[in-house]
Amino acid sequence: MSLPTAPEIQTAAATLTANGLPVVELQDVTVRYRVPRERYRTFKEFAIRRVQGRVQFEDLLALDGVSLQVFKGEVFGLVGANGAGKTTLLRLVARVMRPTKGRVIVRGRVAPLLAMGAGFHPELTGRENVFLNGALLGYTRHQIEEKMDWIVDFAELRAFIDAPLRTYSSGMMARLGFAVATAQMPEVLIIDEVLSVGDIAFQEKSAARIREFREAGATILLVSHSMGAVKKMCSRAAWLDHGRVMAVDQAEAVVEKFEKYMEVSS
Repeated sequence: MSLPTAPEIQTAAATLTANGLPVVELQDVTVRYRVPRERYRTFKEFAIRRVQGRVQFEDLLALDGVSLQVFKGEVFGLVGANGAGKTTLLRLVARVMRPTKGRVIVRGRVAPLLAMGAGFHPELTGRENVFLNGALLGYTRHQIEEKMDWIVDFAELRAFIDAPLRTYSSGMMARLGFAVATAQMPEVLIIDEVLSVGDIAFQEKSAARIREFREAGATILLVSHSMGAVKKMCSRAAWLDHGRVMAVDQAEAVVEKFEKYMEVSS
């Protein structure tokens, strides 16, 4: 499968960027977690000490004053080491959490692929999980019924769709999750490392589906540890480090800065 080249994507994104408001906008966003200073072996031990007032907390900044704009039709990459704040940022855009400070503006329907199998129940069948996961994504029952055959065929699970999900392999769950999330064209598609799940054929198939979305004008936020994928698929990218934005630029330039930093730090 041939992916569009970085210059082709950048040219398309630059044209779209000039026409209108950003689809995703973060304005001075901070996310602060309160975490215990000590580790507790069991929840019971934590609960007892909490009641006794003996638990001390410290603040952890997952995001620290982040401002970003992502425009219609862009494939926007997020790079950074583990714990940099990439997944937290995606969760904000997906509206599954709120910032401690600042504003997150999303103009359009979001389809999040934050973790394959999220929103699935192991004791329900694949078909039942399609309805469950689809409802969580905001689909009506009628919309799911209309798309059911497409979902089953795209996921290549016709022979297994009425079996309990606990009998599925991780690759089968990956295919089903991707098919449900991409059954309808969203304005914003969020992808967090899920394309590394499943076999090569599925990865190529899902990449082709993402390319269809991009060509139709959808906006895509992509987190990947594959710098090659970021350079090939993304027009622009942001590098996050300990919750702060270190660089926002053309994808190749950001990846180069991040890789040089990692070489020096290692």
